[in-house]
Amino acid sequence: MSESEKWRSKWVAPFLRHLSGERRLSAYTVRNYETALEAFFEFLDSCGKWQGKLEKVNLREARDFVIEQQNRVSRRTVHNYVSGLRTFFKYWIRQGMLEANPLNGLSLPKLPKKLPAFMTEKQVKRLLDGPMLALENESITPYQAWRDRLVLELLYGAGFRVSELCDLTYGQISFDEGVARIVGKGGKSRICPLGRVAIAVLEKWRREFAVGTAYLDPVILSNKRVKWSPRGIQLLLKKYLALADLPHDLTPHKIRHSYATHLLDNGADLRLVQELLGHAKLSTTQIYTHVNIGRLKQAFDQAHPRA
Repeated sequence: MSESEKWRSKWVAPFLRHLSGERRLSAYTVRNYETALEAFFEFLDSCGKWQGKLEKVNLREARDFVIEQQNRVSRRTVHNYVSGLRTFFKYWIRQGMLEANPLNGLSLPKLPKKLPAFMTEKQVKRLLDGPMLALENESITPYQAWRDRLVLELLYGAGFRVSELCDLTYGQISFDEGVARIVGKGGKSRICPLGRVAIAVLEKWRREFAVGTAYLDPVILSNKRVKWSPRGIQLLLKKYLALADLPHDLTPHKIRHSYATHLLDNGADLRLVQELLGHAKLSTTQIYTHVNIGRLKQAFDQAHPRA
């Protein structure tokens, strides 16, 4: 093991275990922290000053790291890196290994508020129709068609995050009540109504295609009949976006944005949507009240005497 690998093993590995074990963050989120730390430690190695001693890292090196990254990645990624590093150093301060956070005093320009992209209801319908159209064209098997239909129904019909969908087991679903009990970010639990269409697809999937339906058996399976990965679901979505002639940059999370936006458009209470999404703060959900400018203009045109 090289010196660099030893340093990473000493400082990074315990922190990542803390994130996944104690804070119960998703594998995807933990990987994002790891990416930020890898970039930072590669930079420190190139400087050759810290020699594996975290207490030697200072504000100047942190600023130099930010300057270097600004030429490599987007502004948003730089902000994410710095946020991850702050959390990393706070962890080691709490462990008594550091006295101060070397990122104290580091400021970044504020990012412009990014409104979440979402699909129209017509676009969602085209997307959800994709698996059955592919089955009619005999380009996929019935197993794949109903699995893919189920994935899309749960992403839009229940607002699942990809990691939540991959981790979903039969023990979390109440078919009688039509709900799923989800453990989301930070171990926060919530109840997700599934809706009659999603339940119908789920029941057909369980009855005709499921390998196992015991309490801990995963619901969503790959073509090899094992628990599916987030990457597999992302690739599935790309395929059906192309089939429906929809923008290729739509992601599973943007389907979740669509779920929230359409709920609010159709009169759902903001706090109810907060609960359905599993947001800890109402402010996180409030951003969805700003996204449908077209609906606001339509209401204005219909109601205002000077429109």
